[in-house]
Amino acid sequence: MNTSEIMQLSDQYVMHTYGRIGLAPVRGEGARLWDADGREFLDFVGGIAVNSLGHCHPAVVRAIQEQAARLMHVSNLYYIEPQARLAELLVQNSCCDRVFFCNSGAEANEGAIKLARKWAKKQHGADKYEIITAEKSFHGRTLAAITATGQPKYQQGFEPLPPGFKYVPFNDPDALERAIGPHTCAVMLEPVQGEGGVYAAASEYLAGVRELCDRNGLLLVFDEVQCGLGRTGEFLAYQHYDVEPDIITLAKALGGGFPIGAMLAKETVAAAFAPGDHATTFGGNPLACAAGLAAMQTMLGDGVMQNCRAVGAYFKEKLQDLARKYDFIKEVRGLGLLLGMELNRPGGDIVNRCREKGLLINCVNNNVLRFTPPLVIGTEEVDRALETVEAVLIAG
Repeated sequence: MNTSEIMQLSDQYVMHTYGRIGLAPVRGEGARLWDADGREFLDFVGGIAVNSLGHCHPAVVRAIQEQAARLMHVSNLYYIEPQARLAELLVQNSCCDRVFFCNSGAEANEGAIKLARKWAKKQHGADKYEIITAEKSFHGRTLAAITATGQPKYQQGFEPLPPGFKYVPFNDPDALERAIGPHTCAVMLEPVQGEGGVYAAASEYLAGVRELCDRNGLLLVFDEVQCGLGRTGEFLAYQHYDVEPDIITLAKALGGGFPIGAMLAKETVAAAFAPGDHATTFGGNPLACAAGLAAMQTMLGDGVMQNCRAVGAYFKEKLQDLARKYDFIKEVRGLGLLLGMELNRPGGDIVNRCREKGLLINCVNNNVLRFTPPLVIGTEEVDRALETVEAVLIAG
């Protein structure tokens, strides 16, 4: 099928929940994508921070092929070797002790919300249920997750929303302290807000949040669905800060392109869950965990994060050079290879014209160009992308 045929079939039969663009990728390798008409693209979207090892990394492909030939799915009523091995790897490389596997970031955050409330009720009583999140945050598309999300545009039309959520400005510890009330049980934050416009937490802010949580008997939950797993140059984004959360949520890059999510927690918190409190049919299945194990072993063992730090610093510096040249660029921000360039004009048309020139990027918050390329890219690919971005920007 060509692009036009794929688009027509999709438009006829698939629910219209996405504002799709006229591109139908059919093959990928590394940082490159090819569409159904044979056009090649340099991919700096990366499935929105999913394809951190690039498209179809050989280690992940091999793991999926081998596992699919042996066993794809069994119930979580049984012990599953790839699940246990992936859990071990995540615990050994984090501050947490236990892992719950699911299928997506939204599911991981739903699990975190449930665990925080269950823990708080056991520790402090039935009136502890409220979770404070940040304005401009994004925690997923399920009903509780969009309620936790501090962006009203995602909540419109889905009311009544579940009660028990409160929002405060990001990087404002005084606002957080004022928001803590008698029903508060947890604070949920992204160390780097991705969908909200690529805002990194200040070190003193997260330290202050940890202190407030400790003083008030609250849990600290870090949503690292987008910013975790090497994206910022550390395995987990909290590792840039001298702060440990009680719960961490992960997804996106965890499976190297295959769907899988995870919620990690410290032992004393995880113990609040008993058998039957939370479950999933497909979460932690052998195929997903085999993909995740291969992806994370590669992430930790092949110099991927070192490359992310080096190329991310190069990329950010080059974006800052553009900002010094053009007054329509307001700010460049981010960590590692999660970078944003804020403009004083809408970015949607820029995204479209970059695509016409063979570069895939995206725009968040209407005017922030977001770059989430594979963590294995080199400076030559960054230079190619920057040439295209600059050409489009100065064309008006």
